[in-house]
Amino acid sequence: MEVFSKIEALLFVAGNEGLTLNEIANILNKKTAPTYQLIVDLKENYNKDEQRAITILEVGEHFILSTKKEYAALLKLFAQSSINQNLSQAALECLSIVAYKQPITRAEIEELRGVQSSGSVQKLVARQLIEEKGRVEGPGRAILYGTTAYFFDYFGLKSIEELPTVDQLEVNAEKEIPNDLFFDRFKEQFEKIEEQGGN
Repeated sequence: MEVFSKIEALLFVAGNEGLTLNEIANILNKKTAPTYQLIVDLKENYNKDEQRAITILEVGEHFILSTKKEYAALLKLFAQSSINQNLSQAALECLSIVAYKQPITRAEIEELRGVQSSGSVQKLVARQLIEEKGRVEGPGRAILYGTTAYFFDYFGLKSIEELPTVDQLEVNAEKEIPNDLFFDRFKEQFEKIEEQGGN
């Protein structure tokens, strides 16, 4: 049924923030009761189909597209494998934004980057580099993201104050010092973040 595909597409794009029943109903131009039943039916279809690895979770007031729990061990192996060790440029851009602007929502990350970022955010959460720090008060209650303790270990930092400033990046670039991921690859991204300051 086409409406199932629409719901699946919406939840996929929403990522781990999910969507509320009202949000889904409004986008589909349907009332909440039949929309809720459609979500329930779609979840049942996922759960009955052994060839599908996904399901729908209801977390608080939000519906989230997620992998089935029986795949948890497999996904943990993937997260820890050498295949998944390198972060993409998109993921590093998202990570640098979270580090400098936390707590921050996915929508705010996308506004800074100018592109859709749900996939990168989900990967960073899976890698335990960022985590939920709370939710925005108001409609939708979007997730606020911040860095984790593992983030500091990963980049050899003791605290958020040790993140390089744009001036430090400039000095390192002039000296042509081999830098870590932050210093070496995202000077331009940092400049954009610093320009926005506390906005």
